[in-house]
Amino acid sequence: MENRVRERLTEIEDPRTGLNLVESGWLRGIGVDGRNVSVELRFGYPCDRIAADFSQQIQSHLEASDDIDAALVSSDWRVASHKVQKDLSPQQGIRNILAVASGKGGVGKSTTAVNLALALAQQGGRVGVLDADIYGPSLPRMLGVSGKPEITEERKMVPHRAHGVQVMSIGFLVEEDTPMIWRGPMVTSALQQLLSESAWGDLDYLVIDLPPGTGDIQLTLSQKIPVSGAIIVTTPQDIALLDAQRALQMFRRVDVPVLGLVENMSVHVCSNCGLEEAIFGDRGGVDMARDYGIPLLGRLPLDIRIREQSDAGLPIASGDADDAIAAGYRAMALRAAGELSQQAKSRQIEIPNIVVQTS
Repeated sequence: MENRVRERLTEIEDPRTGLNLVESGWLRGIGVDGRNVSVELRFGYPCDRIAADFSQQIQSHLEASDDIDAALVSSDWRVASHKVQKDLSPQQGIRNILAVASGKGGVGKSTTAVNLALALAQQGGRVGVLDADIYGPSLPRMLGVSGKPEITEERKMVPHRAHGVQVMSIGFLVEEDTPMIWRGPMVTSALQQLLSESAWGDLDYLVIDLPPGTGDIQLTLSQKIPVSGAIIVTTPQDIALLDAQRALQMFRRVDVPVLGLVENMSVHVCSNCGLEEAIFGDRGGVDMARDYGIPLLGRLPLDIRIREQSDAGLPIASGDADDAIAAGYRAMALRAAGELSQQAKSRQIEIPNIVVQTS
């Protein structure tokens, strides 16, 4: 019977990893009592909001078998610390650093980074977001927070909190209209200080919103900051795709796994008539993901509400759970976390997480 249960579990795909439950590594144990079975699962990504429904789906699939009368499925989750670049160790207190990058500006990278962080926090993850765009910090406005951070007795800056995530940005230390007229070494030093001299506490994920391009900041990130995975953001436009390809190849050269691609501004839906228009081209991100052998994490629309809510400090993923656009960001975030969960784990010994079990 145990083999039969295992076989049935291989028939269920986890949409966050693209693999079945056994291949994903979530199966922890199977119990058999005659024609009654129990299954214990542990997912590798935060899933407070979806675990109960997914467990029910698994239970129903098992009970549809002629030889199983009743199935009990229990599940929890734990985020592991994953392997980082050669010669680096994971940042103390931060299990995984995720870099959100683009080759060019204006493709919605910061919007993607912010909503990624919020979506992971909504699922129960402990999440921070770091604004690495020293010249043009945007996270304070997008998350609706401002003011200089408090300083701890250890002389570390306390990140602001907004919508369930910790936030740090150079924008908290200077006036909003103050230009950062700095050369490269000063910029890279500022990034390292924002990371190492902030009191992040215990995080499952730190999302770093990178500036566009492949310059000093990106080089510092690849050489001195332990990154578990990168996410590339692009529009379907040919020019944006060329730059996104350069960003992808940069991460590959420094041995940072690229978790996948986000195609932003995929389609615009007219708010008056509902007409869908591919303003920036059609399926460019889909084709790039296929050509480079990486997952397409999501296709997100061009919608005025995304801009309006970001300007108001209320990112769209923080709002209505039933909103289709917010749901798209949440699905993208879980897909990214699922891809990370399949990467090689760090050998560093961790203190285990304790999470609420659902059944």
